[in-house]
Amino acid sequence: MWNSTKITQLLGIQYPILQGPMGAGFSTPALLAAVSNAGGLGSYGAYTLTPEEILEAGKAIKERTDKPFNINLWVNDVDQTLVNYPPEKLEHIKLMFQPYFDELGIPLPDLSADIPSKFEKQVETLFEIKPAVFSFIFGIPSKEILSESRRLGIKTIGAATTLEEALALEEAHVDAIVASGFEAGGHRPSFLRPAQDSFTGLFTLLQQLKAKTKTPIIAAGGIIDAKGIAAAMTLGADAVQLGTAFMVTEESGATPLHKQVLLSGTANPTTVSKSLTGRMGRMLSNRISDAVPFETEVLPFPLQTRLIAPLKAAALAQGKTEMISFWSGQNTSGLKHHSAEELMQALIIETGALI
Repeated sequence: MWNSTKITQLLGIQYPILQGPMGAGFSTPALLAAVSNAGGLGSYGAYTLTPEEILEAGKAIKERTDKPFNINLWVNDVDQTLVNYPPEKLEHIKLMFQPYFDELGIPLPDLSADIPSKFEKQVETLFEIKPAVFSFIFGIPSKEILSESRRLGIKTIGAATTLEEALALEEAHVDAIVASGFEAGGHRPSFLRPAQDSFTGLFTLLQQLKAKTKTPIIAAGGIIDAKGIAAAMTLGADAVQLGTAFMVTEESGATPLHKQVLLSGTANPTTVSKSLTGRMGRMLSNRISDAVPFETEVLPFPLQTRLIAPLKAAALAQGKTEMISFWSGQNTSGLKHHSAEELMQALIIETGALI
């Protein structure tokens, strides 16, 4: 049976299909539950949330499913360069974006570089919820956190953009590794080298990891349908993770406009840019990403997010779509509007026919 793999056995799920843990409101309890109830692994991206908000999300999830699910956090959720960040540099970079604020008729926001990490408090709440899976990006949690996860019976999954990162995750004894190909939408979660040094495509990365590691591998990046699932599993993946395909489902928290753009069928080139958050991420090209080359210095994460947030909200309200950053993987061809349950059923049936 194609659907019986190391990952399904490890996680106690029926099909090796994982919903990408999209943060910043894109994940919802309804989306997670639809995927988990259909036999996959639903995920909830919680890195932007307070511990109290994560606890509420956990309650909402458990009201909708009794199946295994995943909560995802960022190990490194604040750039170290924010410590003692020069106020004059902050103001200088703000002024670089002022023309966009002026065009929309809104003021530049007041910003403070004093942003503490939420990760450790978030982990404490995650341990209260006790999801079946704790996945993480941008690093490796401490030995103490991983040990407590094992004690509580929570499986751990880390993301790697290079073989070097995968080997570090394996040395830390995580239960599974996400091979995050360069095609993937959202943030590039590199943690041993700068993100711009980890441009390996999924199929190459997947084969590198299968040749050099023993930990079960989950393939992520550019997979939106059964053909992509079959290809990844033929190359040795123990499961797949889909993000953009679930972003356009009814249950996703993406805005209707975001879904409409992804489903339009038009040629929407993607780019990797740090203009939205301060960290490299793949999104649909827009005026701001085109005007702010990657080598241009912007504010550190998450301060850049706080700068751009009111700009994005105003652009959305005023219909200035060319100024909005829409996250997306490289592959949007053939995306269809589904409920998450319908998408899962299509993936299961069509993959079974191919493998």
